[in-house]
Amino acid sequence: MRHYLLPRKNLTPDAIIVANGQFPTHPVPLSLLETGGPVVCCDGALKKLLNANVMPTIVIGDCDSLSEQDRIQYASMICRITEQESNDLTKAVRYCVEQGWKDLVILGATGGREDHTIANISLLADYLDITREVWMVSDYGVMNAISEEATFESWPGQQVSIFSIEQAPMSSENLKYGFNGAVFTNWWQATLNESLNDTFTLRVSGKTIVYRTFTEAI
Repeated sequence: MRHYLLPRKNLTPDAIIVANGQFPTHPVPLSLLETGGPVVCCDGALKKLLNANVMPTIVIGDCDSLSEQDRIQYASMICRITEQESNDLTKAVRYCVEQGWKDLVILGATGGREDHTIANISLLADYLDITREVWMVSDYGVMNAISEEATFESWPGQQVSIFSIEQAPMSSENLKYGFNGAVFTNWWQATLNESLNDTFTLRVSGKTIVYRTFTEAI
């Protein structure tokens, strides 16, 4: 059974992916950029990353959003993938998996256009099939996808939301609004819950996305 930690500076993912959503300002996601691991940048986020004084390891995408100057200046780190069946975030995840990097942190996947945000969050369920553990971290909290029983680092009073992707039975321990064998048929139905302890447990039989808040948001 996997135990999902809360993100912190000493978290050691195989790689950090930076997508072209809202660039983080909260100290938790910013600290993850200092872990020293590979930084895989979706091409649309390159300027944001450089403005934060972080040099990417690789830039992934179709590169349409890069200026000609950037294409020349950063040519040695650009991996151009022109297929349009996948978004740049998925291209970045697949690149990481090809390198053997399967524990991933994703930053900048939310914020901006709502359709991009919803699509990126839902992709966490697809990444279960090819990765080991993925943390999608924003200025407000962290999302993980699971498909079997798992425990989560928490604290009493932490806000927790659960999104059932495959409408399969699930049960909980140490949540304020507990459930046993429940089947949630819409995304909102298991949101706005609360942890009662320093860990909580979910027993699921289908793909599920779990959101935990930080203590503070900016």
